[in-house]
Amino acid sequence: MQRSVRLRPGDLVEVQTPDVILKTLDAEGAVDCLPFMPEMLEFCGRRFRVSNRAVKVCFTGKDSSPRSFRNDDVVLLDDLRCSGAAHDGCQKACMIFWREQWLRRVADADAPAKVDPESRQQLLSRLKTSTGPKTYYCQSSEILKATDHLSRQARYAMCLTDVREGNCSALHMILRIAKFSLWRTRLMLLGDYRVGSSKVPGEILNLQPGELVEVKSVKDIIDTLDDKACHRGLLFMRGMRGFCGRQYRVKDRIDRIIVDGTGQMRQLRNTVQLEGSLCGCAYQGVGGCSRREINYWREIWLRRSQP
Repeated sequence: MQRSVRLRPGDLVEVQTPDVILKTLDAEGAVDCLPFMPEMLEFCGRRFRVSNRAVKVCFTGKDSSPRSFRNDDVVLLDDLRCSGAAHDGCQKACMIFWREQWLRRVADADAPAKVDPESRQQLLSRLKTSTGPKTYYCQSSEILKATDHLSRQARYAMCLTDVREGNCSALHMILRIAKFSLWRTRLMLLGDYRVGSSKVPGEILNLQPGELVEVKSVKDIIDTLDDKACHRGLLFMRGMRGFCGRQYRVKDRIDRIIVDGTGQMRQLRNTVQLEGSLCGCAYQGVGGCSRREINYWREIWLRRSQP
């Protein structure tokens, strides 16, 4: 099924009905390796605004350089994230990718589509959530198969595409590139903030959703990191420095996430998500990416605070 229209940020769209989506899927319940997940079913027949075109995406791994979807037909809607309900409660809360053929542009006055319960069940029966006893199947697990690596030259070209497609203004993109360039210069002149310790301390605060916390200073956090800038396997990302010294509410505890590209579930301890804390991808790759992943915060990087 070919896409009928090219969507842009701000467009009002309606998620296609289950019977229409079913016709687009292959035997794996996917389109060009990008699965339609059971968690997406609740949005069928509902309307949302396109927030971004997925021009560049990154992933968690040894080489997290930006990648791109082959057919350039993927968008993001508002802040729709995967609930993980069909994947044993995964808490990664990934932004959901939408193929354009799963959507249709509508006007406010258009009559909403009716979702037939029987077709919904038929679609659900075609969707899989695992490929083995301990391996899950989702957009996160298949991200490497659904995308291609971008050369350095292509990454800069994609920055122009981001502006042309309306994902951001030219000024915003210039600021992103400047931020990335400044960090690269800092690394060459001063090195990274890795301390080289083989043993790192631990701290348990048992933080709960709604609690107010303050992110510790960069210096205090550095003292908890090993020579890979990690605290017991969890990377303190460069963009997280900007949150240091500020107050935030705990949004949720993070106990289990599916690892990008592998489908394996990883257990996390003493880790939380903070409200408004999203990945500062401009520090990791030139021009940033569209995925807007959440940041994971070890409790040892935080302290309880008062308003």
